[in-house]
Amino acid sequence: MHQQPTRPSTADDYRPPWAGHEPFPQARVGSSVPAASGARKPPMTPGTPIDFPSADDRLRIADRSAGRAGRPTTPRPGTPLPGTTPHGRHLTARPASDLPPTHTALICVALPGLAISGEHGQLAGRGLEGFYRGGRRLLARCQVRVAGREPLLVQARMTGADRARFLGTLRAAPGSGPDPDVIVERIRDADGTERITLHNATLRPLRLPVEVALGTDLADLGAIASGRTGPELPASVHDSGLRWTSAYGGSCVTAHPPPVDALASAGLLRWELELPPGATTAVELRVRPDGAGPLRAVGQTATSPLAPARATGDDPRVAALLQAAVDDLHALLLRDPGHPSDTYLAAGAPWRCGMAPAEALAAARMTLPLGTRLAAGTLRALARTQLTGPGTQQGLIPGPRRDAGAFLPPACTGTEATLLFPVLLAEARRWGLPERETWELLPAAERCLAWLRTTVGDGIYLPDPPQGGPIRCETQAHAHRAAVLGADLLDAHGRPGGTELRQWAESVRNAFHTDFWIEDPGGGRPTAALAPGGRPLPHLGSTAVHLLDTGLLGAGLHAPGLLDKAQTQQLARLLGSPAMDAGWGLRGLGAKEAGHNPFGHRTGAVRVHETALAVAGLAAAGYEKEAGNLLRGLVDAAEHFGHRLPEMFAGEQRSAGSAPLPHPAACRPAATAAASAILLLTTLAGIRPDAPARTVTLRPVRSAPLGEIGLTGLRVADAPFAVRVSRLGLAMVEEAADDLQLGV
Repeated sequence: MHQQPTRPSTADDYRPPWAGHEPFPQARVGSSVPAASGARKPPMTPGTPIDFPSADDRLRIADRSAGRAGRPTTPRPGTPLPGTTPHGRHLTARPASDLPPTHTALICVALPGLAISGEHGQLAGRGLEGFYRGGRRLLARCQVRVAGREPLLVQARMTGADRARFLGTLRAAPGSGPDPDVIVERIRDADGTERITLHNATLRPLRLPVEVALGTDLADLGAIASGRTGPELPASVHDSGLRWTSAYGGSCVTAHPPPVDALASAGLLRWELELPPGATTAVELRVRPDGAGPLRAVGQTATSPLAPARATGDDPRVAALLQAAVDDLHALLLRDPGHPSDTYLAAGAPWRCGMAPAEALAAARMTLPLGTRLAAGTLRALARTQLTGPGTQQGLIPGPRRDAGAFLPPACTGTEATLLFPVLLAEARRWGLPERETWELLPAAERCLAWLRTTVGDGIYLPDPPQGGPIRCETQAHAHRAAVLGADLLDAHGRPGGTELRQWAESVRNAFHTDFWIEDPGGGRPTAALAPGGRPLPHLGSTAVHLLDTGLLGAGLHAPGLLDKAQTQQLARLLGSPAMDAGWGLRGLGAKEAGHNPFGHRTGAVRVHETALAVAGLAAAGYEKEAGNLLRGLVDAAEHFGHRLPEMFAGEQRSAGSAPLPHPAACRPAATAAASAILLLTTLAGIRPDAPARTVTLRPVRSAPLGEIGLTGLRVADAPFAVRVSRLGLAMVEEAADDLQLGV
């Protein structure tokens, strides 16, 4: 009997049904796309009906509760669904216009802990505000009053990926003039700690009554996002604070020093604080689930899988960009519950704090310059989810559906993850993954490659979804890269199958040049997909950048791609045009395409990951002008986001004095966005290692778009690595393993 193994929760963990998903076009049941190339059909015009699989194939996997991240997510019989009472009664959902935005929130992350705050500093229980552990809101309200008044907020800012600082002032004596008497600082941590510090700025002693109003609903994050939360729960006095319980568990807040009064009915803790002139005193609140101790976040331990990379250079922003990226990656680290030594990245906060296979693999691949331990942990965790037993899905790594915009039905992220698995293993080996670990993971990679060949069968192309889905441009790029790098991996370990994979890859290249290219007066363009019947979809989007991402082979060489030289040149021109380059990054859909929406997450918003892939791919292909423009635009955008890039932002055209517009539902931090900063900066140095051959080749961007840059604390061949690129685009290795040779 076919068994599906226990697996980490997948791709849309924490993500509410509305976040980043727009209505799909109506589809009719029809035949699948022919596998082999054949007669060309005219491109489809906007509004042309498309024959796609039935509605059942368009359903994506249901949202996972954050509390089940890393564990099986199928509800047990009789378990109330998120957003219902214990008796199964649905609570009222808010209208779509009232869904909680994230772009103004200060999101502190140290998974599985979150602290989400508004810019006002007080936690009032509105929207997503609160302290979370494992996706459960442990505390929704934390409102401070000093001398009967709320402090006037003067600054709210993030001081790290896991911490926010709020500074307020108040006048204890209203008739004392315009200057504040008391400075109130609140430091809020994702680990569930809030420290409230009061400073007496006067020359007289102050006696200050302080009240903290607390409350919670113990709601699940998915229910909060959908507006299906219940009322606040009654509190009880517990230890030096308050406690709340529900059918889902309980939480408590303890205070130090203990309050002089605790009122459960009002949810109040009270202190009478004596402050001599110039003195400072503090109250610390600790929020915990019942029976749980302090949070031990993976990224805050001494065993982090990521090297502490640093950047310096002419542009001071590169240091802040890299530091923020590394901090965000640490904040998003999770452990495989059954194998705590294996870590991987959650997709992003607040919506996607569990394992998302495709995103986890993509992010681990971009962070290979920080070492191979994260890649190894991610690969091992996903190898345990791989489907086994008889059937057409044998070897597939499960993943949910992902909306693909207005022109195509949802794509299967399981297909992408299965194709990324052997690619990450092959490239991790080049960066220095030990041979013993490579051998242990090789059988899982072989199963991925066997699934690819079995699913393609006697045809040429890989549909997505595999059963009757369209033939997508990016899926063929993923499949071709997996075949080429997979064959190289198999040959290196004396395993069979490499020749067959290369032959199939060559047949795809030969057919792709004509089947996926549309000639037009502008010089032509790649088609986004072939619909059933072989009809090409002509809209130009950022998914075309995957054609430039061919993967790393030995001796510093990139694998061959699906486009010929002339087509690559034309694609570079298109990606560098104002229709695609918004000035801040690459639009998901060209501005001249029907259905373009600058806020559409697949129809016009700038997606950071795909912009970074475009920069790396264009630079590798020699189109440095286009790569440099996209790189500078993204670095400029990052500055407006405090150097903490979101997964996407609006694709509004840049103009003088403008700023990038945030997307109200974007994750920030996001694993692929943070990892993209690593890819962007290491692309400038063009680091191409071949650890098995003990060589490293440098192909720097000669135009040096950010001036001189130095990168230290990287890892190549399991040893520290540092490189510097001059203003003339010349690269020099400053630190490396003793036996590592510089390739040509």
